[in-house]
Formats: sequence, C-alpha cells, structure tokens
Amino acid sequence: MKRVWIAFAVAFLVLATSAIWFFSTEDHNVGFEIVTFGVIIVLAGLGLLFAFRRLSSVKRGEPQEDELSKKILQKSSAWSYYISLYMWVFMIWLKDRVTLDTEQVLGAGILSMAVIWFACWIVIRLRGIRNE
Repeated sequence: MKRVWIAFAVAFLVLATSAIWFFSTEDHNVGFEIVTFGVIIVLAGLGLLFAFRRLSSVKRGEPQEDELSKKILQKSSAWSYYISLYMWVFMIWLKDRVTLDTEQVLGAGILSMAVIWFACWIVIRLRGIRNE
C-alpha cells in the first residue's frame, strides 16, 4: 500500500516541478519547451493512471503485482533498454549535425526513454507473453 502512495507523490512532484519550470521561463512560445512540457504531463498522467489502477486493485483485495505483470514489466524493460541504446546512438549522431544545447539533448533523451518504455509496455501488454 505504501508503494501506491509513493507513486502518487512522485507523479505530483513531477507535475509541480515541471509546472514551476515551465511558468518561470520568460518565453513560452518556444516549440521545444512546449513539446517537452506536454510529454511530461502525459507521462505523469499515465503514472497517476497506473497508481489509481493499483490502488483500486488493493482495495479489492487483489495482489499489487502478480507473475504476469512482473513478466510484462521485465520484458518491456528489456526491450526498451535495447531500443534506448540505439536511440542514444542516434542522438549522438544528431548532436554532431544540429546545434542544440547539451541540456536539451539530455532532456529529450530521457523523455524519449520514458516514451520508448511506455510504447514497449503497451505492445507487450497487447501482444501478450509468448511461451519461451
């Protein structure tokens, strides 16, 4: 039960700090910042959705994590790790050809890793775990 509340706290902290960051900047019309803020909001919202689902399953008396959900998390983490390695190679290649700040490249890379993990999680959840 404590882990559910930790998920809520982390999601709200991420939303609060990103809102402070976004509204403390002078220029809100920068496309990269708007896209970054939108991705952060979507990912934190999905974190809240997962926390609500886990809280409702705890209230119904179900276990928080069963064997299938652990296997899905393990498989999606493995897939996203390999895909993220290639994403970082692409980001390094792109950094040599485009002039971007190092902070922007790192921020975009970290957000891309989160989006890649979520996409892998959805694919594996919909496709299912095959017998290995």
